[in-house]
Amino acid sequence: MLSIHETFMQRAVSLAKKGTRLAYPNPCVGAVIVCDGKIIGEGYTSAYGGPHAEVNAINSVQDESLLGKSTLYVTLEPCAHYGKTPPCANLIEAKNIPKIYIGCIDTFAAVSGKGIEILLKAGREVHVGVLEDECIDLHKRFFTYHNKKRPYIVLKWAETQDGFIDKEREVSSVDEAKPTWISNELSKQKVHQIRATEHAIMVGTNTALKDNPTLTTRLFGGVSPIRILIDKNLRVPNEYHLYNGEIKTIVFTEQETNSNLVQFKKIDFSKNILSQIMEVLYQEKIQSVLVEGGKQLLNSFIEQNLWDEAFVFVGNDKFEKGVEAPVLEVSPSKTFVLGTNSVRHYIKEI
Repeated sequence: MLSIHETFMQRAVSLAKKGTRLAYPNPCVGAVIVCDGKIIGEGYTSAYGGPHAEVNAINSVQDESLLGKSTLYVTLEPCAHYGKTPPCANLIEAKNIPKIYIGCIDTFAAVSGKGIEILLKAGREVHVGVLEDECIDLHKRFFTYHNKKRPYIVLKWAETQDGFIDKEREVSSVDEAKPTWISNELSKQKVHQIRATEHAIMVGTNTALKDNPTLTTRLFGGVSPIRILIDKNLRVPNEYHLYNGEIKTIVFTEQETNSNLVQFKKIDFSKNILSQIMEVLYQEKIQSVLVEGGKQLLNSFIEQNLWDEAFVFVGNDKFEKGVEAPVLEVSPSKTFVLGTNSVRHYIKEI
């Protein structure tokens, strides 16, 4: 059973999850203000450039005089630097909130203990580590981006009972380009939910040519991720969905070209492709990437040990022959069922 402090922090975590995708490149923080055992204010981080969670929570309190005897629960250490908005730690101090419970310390160098220091110097009672593991997991994309200087990488594929991700097939026109479905409708909705959580989504040339994917969240709602295509020789024609201009799209290539519909990034394909891509995505402030295929691209990430999480959807069919699925040489963290499909969820240990 959760303690009273964990219960209020759990509410803050739940609030934060509502705005995960909208807050990028900021972490989506959740905040709850409690007075005499009752929640009197709460909030989560607004879209980038807008107020942070603590500001929204404070602004939601109807009787500001109660703040002087209230407790603030916040999933991440309040910021201590000027960015798009003033420091939240200074606002908490100014509003005379006496007690602050923090889920986890912000490892971002511009904060990292400085927010706590401001509050302690102001004579506030500060507690750190309430539901710490949950809060670290909540902010894992932000931490990975700043600590490892790359996006958080999530791999995803669907495979048959006998371990294939596709049939052997050739596609000669956009009309023939359609996915080979392995997963059921529930799994498709789950994939679109995952897409809505991640900042960007990546595919390779062969997947784009054979499937003509839109890479949107149309079955779930929410914000569609930035689309990323790796296409060395620009083989994917302009009439494919990735060139429709509806969603920001980045194409990594070695060709000299430009377009009003997509953003081209030239890299050297004779060198380590993924390290170059990670550097560009870091500069673009992209904090997480869902890698959806195909086999060659997924295996490249696995071989370079460049992944943090993976979802493998196992369907009901058998192909007997085709394109073999990638293999993760670790045990799944958990397995769950979606109708006739099973899903293996991997979280790489640090």
